[in-house]
Amino acid sequence: MKNTEFTIYLESKNLSASSINYYTMYVEWFFKWAKKEDIQVTKPDILKYLEYLKNRKRVQNITQKNYLTALNHYFTFLYQNGQTIENPCQFLKIRGTNKKQLHKLYTMEELELLFDNYYQYFVRGYDDSHIPKNQQKHSELNRQRNTVILSLLVYQGIRTNEINTIETDDLDLIKASIKIRNKKAGERVLPLKASQIGLFINYVQNIRPQIVEYQTRENEKLFLPLPKSGRRTAGKDMLKHIFKPLVGQVKTIDKQFLNFQQVRASVITFWLKTQGLRKTQYLAGHSTIVSTENYLPNDIDNLIDDINKLHPF
Repeated sequence: MKNTEFTIYLESKNLSASSINYYTMYVEWFFKWAKKEDIQVTKPDILKYLEYLKNRKRVQNITQKNYLTALNHYFTFLYQNGQTIENPCQFLKIRGTNKKQLHKLYTMEELELLFDNYYQYFVRGYDDSHIPKNQQKHSELNRQRNTVILSLLVYQGIRTNEINTIETDDLDLIKASIKIRNKKAGERVLPLKASQIGLFINYVQNIRPQIVEYQTRENEKLFLPLPKSGRRTAGKDMLKHIFKPLVGQVKTIDKQFLNFQQVRASVITFWLKTQGLRKTQYLAGHSTIVSTENYLPNDIDNLIDDINKLHPF
């Protein structure tokens, strides 16, 4: 096994250090079991190993999938370097490994209502009389910025960690679109809803310039952090801390709300119904179609629920 070169290959896939360690270990375990050279491994060998893991080691399906993923990476690495003529893991899948989807999925109408209620309660009709006067401006800027971020989560279904990748030039108000960057899937351009345009104009022209005053250096990020109460400047990594209080605020509006993964799952499920599989893959920023297919059971489950409600017998 070519350990160092394989590690470099895994790093090029933007995998985490822990994933790289596990995948390397899984591949080593396989060759210790197989007692074969790289080029001698065949598809039947892989199948026998998976059977061994299942029957002798009592390894669960989801863990078997991780083993297979590691081996697939390794033999893809060998194939791309011309060291094997085929990948013996190609087209192999472990059935029954789809992750359980979130119980409550929102319709787009429910998501729009959720956003509208947030805007009414925390922006337009918010009572800040309980907040010390010297902190009221700070609080308002936070809520105004978070409202725009929430709109992207609800309408464009983006990941929370993609918020910090958006730069000012990625927003195109003339074309009503926004560019989202993702290391694995590359860039994608998503259309904005008409109702978002006013929010973004207000944010870019009025809110963000005030937040810039708290920054210690120039920053092209569209969404900037604000300092904690009592501080005068913002730390560079504080934006990631906005989501915990934002989740708490949304929960006060809707008790069925769990987290923003639930919102994203709802948006992707809606796209699957209206846009089709391939278009949904692009909109969701999935690097593989398999990731998109994992959301298909949501659509089926909702259909079964509707049938049971309308035709209980």
